[in-house]
Amino acid sequence: MIKKLLIANRGEIALRIMASAKELGIKTVIVYSEADKNSMPVQLADEAYCIGPASPSDSYLNIPAIMTAAELSGADAIHPGYGFLSENARFAEIVEASGLVFIGPSPKHIQLMGNKQEARKTMESLGVPILPGSNGVIKRIGDARRTAEKIGYPIILKAVAGGGGRGMRIINTPVELEENFTTAQREAYMAFGSPDLYIEKYIERAHHVEVQVIGDGKKAISIGDRECSMQRRHQKIVEEAPSPFISEETRQRMLDVVEKAATSLKLRSLVTFEFLVDQKENFYFIEANTRIQVEHPVTELVTWVDLIKEQILIASGGKMTTKKENLRRIGHAIEARINAEDPQTFSPSPGKIHFLFFPGGNGIRVDTAVFQGYEIPPYYDSMIAKIIAYGRTRREALRKLEVALKHTSIVGVKTNLPLLLKLFESPEFLSGNYTTRFLEEEFVW
Repeated sequence: MIKKLLIANRGEIALRIMASAKELGIKTVIVYSEADKNSMPVQLADEAYCIGPASPSDSYLNIPAIMTAAELSGADAIHPGYGFLSENARFAEIVEASGLVFIGPSPKHIQLMGNKQEARKTMESLGVPILPGSNGVIKRIGDARRTAEKIGYPIILKAVAGGGGRGMRIINTPVELEENFTTAQREAYMAFGSPDLYIEKYIERAHHVEVQVIGDGKKAISIGDRECSMQRRHQKIVEEAPSPFISEETRQRMLDVVEKAATSLKLRSLVTFEFLVDQKENFYFIEANTRIQVEHPVTELVTWVDLIKEQILIASGGKMTTKKENLRRIGHAIEARINAEDPQTFSPSPGKIHFLFFPGGNGIRVDTAVFQGYEIPPYYDSMIAKIIAYGRTRREALRKLEVALKHTSIVGVKTNLPLLLKLFESPEFLSGNYTTRFLEEEFVW
């Protein structure tokens, strides 16, 4: 069993990992940047090590500094959380080569899923539906033109090594392709160190539905699905489980095809398979994430499965505690991400929190690391909290979430709370039939 866990992350996910580790009797070590010296994870961890200046490249992406902290602390395992180094296969290799346990999938699987084009090919070979797209990496505009003409507009350009919407462009015409191709390459290179792109057919009015998988390297089980279509700039702001759009028949087909593929690949730890679903409920694989997801709480609430704890136990050499025959998905859960940003422009709003109040009550969960007097730094992601509501029905969960958001008060920085509350006036949001383009193209704000 792991005895001391180093958490190579910050903010709310660091605290979330810490909570599960402490439940298991595992001591925790946090690494932090100079900007996070007064953060809650630093205050609550058993040990804390500063690993560099505020810039992520000098701290949370600084592998030598992290490994030095692991050696000094005597940690025997590292959890990368999400973002930063969580899907860096080289980091996972270094951790394992140093004799430590990497809490996550194997470096081989991280590398496979990190290359979106190779992941598509692999999923297709395992019988998972994929969108029509390029057969290989797109490096030149001429190749992009030919592929676009073959599959037909609209298309979407994506970074082969990327995620999170960076290097991504929706293209409706040949003129738009000419205007955006080089920009997408440049953005992909700046974000991921590779300008390589690939092309997929773009589905209009699509839903983004993902399936959570747990595997122990021998078998895998599909825990459940999540609706993640409420996005702005390809970044999710509201997630719910289960998806209110797809039928039970479609849901079971998705769970079955993912479980079969994950078992065939002998996946270990947590992996999330992401799909686009059209209006006829045809679903198509787009990517797989080899880490814990930001939106994992909604799955935890409807299944009563502690996903972080499962990660730790599997990495410790044990088997999954979750059994398929005992798995139950009951009720509905909805998560809203609270971001420190201007609700109109989505631009970050760092600064000091002068007053803070979060809601409580039956069926309400708040995952956060901020506190009154906390200074939100400008160097990292703008998300500062997640408010999750659970109810016996979707309608009940929606009502609880609306009340919880109204009871939330954050003074000192701008947040997206007004935008989130405005969603509860939208018939599309309340019905559950909203798509990935709803917030940016259809929502009246």
